Amino acid sequence: MSSELFPSGPWVGFYTYSPGDKHRMDLHLSFANSTVTGGGNDDVGRFLIRGTYDVANRECQWTKTYPGSHDVDYCGFREGKGIWGTWRIGVRGHGGFHIWPKGEGDSDAGFIEESATADAIGEQKEVGVPTTRAAVRWEAS
Repeated sequence: MSSELFPSGPWVGFYTYSPGDKHRMDLHLSFANSTVTGGGNDDVGRFLIRGTYDVANRECQWTKTYPGSHDVDYCGFREGKGIWGTWRIGVRGHGGFHIWPKGEGDSDAGFIEESATADAIGEQKEVGVPTTRAAVRWEAS
């Protein structure tokens, strides 16, 4: 079941600062024995990923490290097509994200469609992150 919910390999998606402000991410993730590792690139630069995931509750968390620069903490929930959640840098920097396994509708049209969905969800809540159990749990902590 782990490989179905959390398949290792290429993933694609975006992170947001606010609704409508999406930044693409390309990742290569390895999920094994409750540990997620990998790396990728986005408009900030190259990054490394290290964290954990739980198949039973579908939650995951990791740190995205930009070597020589800064870390970003991610907390997400696997549902539907991908992982939705929030990211945080310290106390003040935060936003939302959505990633999904590459090949599951990740063409340019698919990316735009997913981005529009996140906008609609974010605007309904008047915040820049989708509503998920992980996002609610993170914000409550």
